[in-house]
Amino acid sequence: MLTDDAARYVAMSRHRGLCFNTQERILKCFARYADAHHDRYARVDRINEWCRTASSPNQARVRYDTVRLFCLFLRAEDSQHEVPPAGAFGRGRRKRPAPFILEPSEIQAIMQAALRLPPEGTITPHTYHYLFGILATTGLRISEAMALKHADVTADGLIVRGKFGKRRLVPLHPSTRRALAEYQRIRSRLGGNADDLFVVTTGKAPHKTSVHIIFVRLARALGLRGPKGTRGPRLHDLRHSFAVRSLEACAHDRNAVGHHMLGLSTYLGHSDVAHTYWYLEATTVLMQRIADANEQHFLGGAA
Repeated sequence: MLTDDAARYVAMSRHRGLCFNTQERILKCFARYADAHHDRYARVDRINEWCRTASSPNQARVRYDTVRLFCLFLRAEDSQHEVPPAGAFGRGRRKRPAPFILEPSEIQAIMQAALRLPPEGTITPHTYHYLFGILATTGLRISEAMALKHADVTADGLIVRGKFGKRRLVPLHPSTRRALAEYQRIRSRLGGNADDLFVVTTGKAPHKTSVHIIFVRLARALGLRGPKGTRGPRLHDLRHSFAVRSLEACAHDRNAVGHHMLGLSTYLGHSDVAHTYWYLEATTVLMQRIADANEQHFLGGAA
């Protein structure tokens, strides 16, 4: 019965570390529907029939996409299961998660915790310490930081390789420049002569997935994140925090904000300034300031 198959699939997915609560609910509902029609195998017509009973087009698409992945799992075991084509109920755009804005003290705590990473006495803990610092003080993407070479550190700043093969110059604050110079001295003593700027014990830059995992592990150990399956700060939130703090520091003047937003968009390497304006609507403190400013403008105009 498909109910048993769904239970196996959910258990396997959770064993891989996935939360899978929403998927479990959807698959249980579909399996009960298929079992009620005495289906021994997944059938495309039954899947379409069931998805059309959803309360909205978006819910129908979520149902369809979830069941389709389940069918791929079943098909790998038995070719009598049918797999519906991708995108039959539309292709949804994943909602962009709200940023988690880290306090300076929280970033400092993560950086200090990185110094206690194993293996002790190697370049690895220093690399993560300074890497998190660079991400927090420049707003670089992790892929951009991992692509940095020794020659990219110049007197004018960092030469950064961004998306779509574009390059940009990222100026550095004097304190950041001093910290980077200190890391380079430590690296020359412990890390060898590889071309990558940030390296671990392999002599090469760590994979960005490993950096994500280390960051989450440290955030969880510090109590900034809950157990697996709960929300909390992610590595990319270092970039978000940099952008939001920058906007918070901007003068409350329409022209100043406009110029600042354009400069920040270029600094972050956004392809469209609209991506930078997203920080205004995604961050509670900035939205509150906008609302307060509009209210004052309205009251002043009414007076």
